[in-house]
Amino acid sequence: MATEAPAKQLLHLVFGGELTDLGGTEFKDLSKIDMVGVFPNYATAYTAWKSKAQQTVDNAHMRYFIVHMHRMLDPDDSKH
Repeated sequence: MATEAPAKQLLHLVFGGELTDLGGTEFKDLSKIDMVGVFPNYATAYTAWKSKAQQTVDNAHMRYFIVHMHRMLDPDDSKH
């Protein structure tokens, strides 16, 4: 019976807040940043991002982002 190796953990951070300008990425108040969480892969991070984005759709200045933390932790790993 063959066992598969567990999937490589590729950490992603989801966070958001209200921006000062619709076209920028500067936050209006850093003390009000919403740290949604750290997720083990892009798929789960995307699900969390989408949920938060839909909850704040009435505020055009509110934005959520996905940061590929695994790229910062291991920048030489060009496979992902």
